[in-house]
Amino acid sequence: MPPVTPEVPSSPEPAENSASSAPVFEGDPAAAPLSAARVRPSRAAGAPAPAAAPAAEPAATPAPEPAAERAAEAAPRTGRIQVPVPSVVRARERGRLAEQNPVVLSTEMLTKTYGPVVAANEVSLQVHAGSFTGVVGPNGAGKTTTLSMISGLLRPTSGRVTVSGVDVWTDGPAAKRLIGSLPDRLRLFDRLTGAQLLYYSGVLAGVDEAAVAKRSAELAEAFGLESALGRLVSDYSAGMQKKIALACAMIHAPEVLVLDEPFETIDPVSAANVTEILEKYVAGGGSVVMSSHSLDLIQRVCDHVSIIVDGSVIAQGTVDAVRDGLSLEERFTKLTGMSDTQKGLEWLHGSSDSE
Repeated sequence: MPPVTPEVPSSPEPAENSASSAPVFEGDPAAAPLSAARVRPSRAAGAPAPAAAPAAEPAATPAPEPAAERAAEAAPRTGRIQVPVPSVVRARERGRLAEQNPVVLSTEMLTKTYGPVVAANEVSLQVHAGSFTGVVGPNGAGKTTTLSMISGLLRPTSGRVTVSGVDVWTDGPAAKRLIGSLPDRLRLFDRLTGAQLLYYSGVLAGVDEAAVAKRSAELAEAFGLESALGRLVSDYSAGMQKKIALACAMIHAPEVLVLDEPFETIDPVSAANVTEILEKYVAGGGSVVMSSHSLDLIQRVCDHVSIIVDGSVIAQGTVDAVRDGLSLEERFTKLTGMSDTQKGLEWLHGSSDSE
């Protein structure tokens, strides 16, 4: 009897790369998630193509209907890792692009004096469309005075402010339609409800009633104030009052937002929400001028910065240009000479029997 030759199985076909074999990294958090149906795994080089199915066999599963395919695409995939683009990266790219845009806000030799006291001394700023500018300085440096003159709330002793070519102090009504303002220590009409305050602010700015109603609902949802619109503003917390005031400043879709300490009294979660709203506003072509004592926030979110000391601008430009290789806090300390304040008070660090 002839020997039986054992049957040797053929080499298995190289396995296809499964969609779940490795996480998919994505740089843009806003990108739509990919579904397994949209991912076509690649076959190893040189691998034979699969044999065609016999004609007698049933056809493959028909392609899903468009609605079902959209639902499959919307479903989250396991193993997917979202890698959001940091705010600082977005800010640097935005700064490069904004430099090419036209100037939307300009101040020329803006000065404010109170007798012998000079609160603002020949402040000249230029803000490009689509930019996010931070204004920083020590307490009493003149930040609030400057922003109040820009927004038309405080008449300058001399100098000029223009918004999209409109002079703030010769054509105030037209200029104020282009500006949204959040002043320091803003007093609200707190005997109105949140909805009434938004309505009042919108109509006062010339927005028709139908648009005011729509924008009020959208702003309330964006700021997380939907459940509070029927309550009196006087019953709001300090952070909620800040957010409703910012919503009022935005309801007429201004070209420039002038914000004095917008993140003061706001909790960290709400601050992140407000930052996202302002970044979207700037991405749409608006411009923000914002003061803050948080240098870390300015460095992370803003693309331009101006440093004011004793009423004068001592440095301005893109955040990277002003930092000059240092952190913004280190650069601020050097420019303002605040490191000298560390001297003295040695007795605070001595023993109890120090003289």
